[in-house]
Amino acid sequence: MSDFVYAPPAEPVQILHEDHELVFVNKPAGLLSVPGKGPHLTDCMIARLRAVFPEILLVHRLDLDTSGVMVFARTPHAQRHLGLQFEKRQSRKIYVARVHGCPAEPSGVVDLPLAVDWPNRPRQMVCHATGRPAQTGWQVIRAEDTGARMRLMPVTGRSHQLRVHMLALGHPILGDPLYATGAARAHPRLMLHAQSLRLRHPDGGRGLTVTAPVPF
Repeated sequence: MSDFVYAPPAEPVQILHEDHELVFVNKPAGLLSVPGKGPHLTDCMIARLRAVFPEILLVHRLDLDTSGVMVFARTPHAQRHLGLQFEKRQSRKIYVARVHGCPAEPSGVVDLPLAVDWPNRPRQMVCHATGRPAQTGWQVIRAEDTGARMRLMPVTGRSHQLRVHMLALGHPILGDPLYATGAARAHPRLMLHAQSLRLRHPDGGRGLTVTAPVPF
């Protein structure tokens, strides 16, 4: 990744939903969720949001290369409430991905523990000795040219979970700069999008689902 140049898209923040406790946005691919190390990595989703909502607080992250729904809190109460929902796996996330090749089965679950691949950070890897439990449900939406469009439903929220689990399934996500190789890598972006997020609202506990259209 030494040839990596951070060039985030200049498009304005796309707000999907806002109220007195929460702000949902559609994060574009190529934009960091939070600042990286160094002044050249300060432009990020939370910094752009703070220009509009100075009180905004982080709840979770999406990878640089992943687009889609993110939620931010506007109060410490909302941050704690949502943090617990994520921790207790009470939120529901649905992603759409385009992968290389098409699984033989229409659906399934990948249940493989994940750990940091220390010599090759930020890569993660399947590790039965030291890995943390990770589960991803998947469904084939339809076959495409040389691959498939899939719906991915993570149960856990490990770093790079969907990317490593699809690689382990034998179907890396197209355009993945870390895990795809050859023709599977030759795409303008990572074909992974957080399509919807369902959670309970911190004020009253009602169910709230926010979606962002798939851009590919």
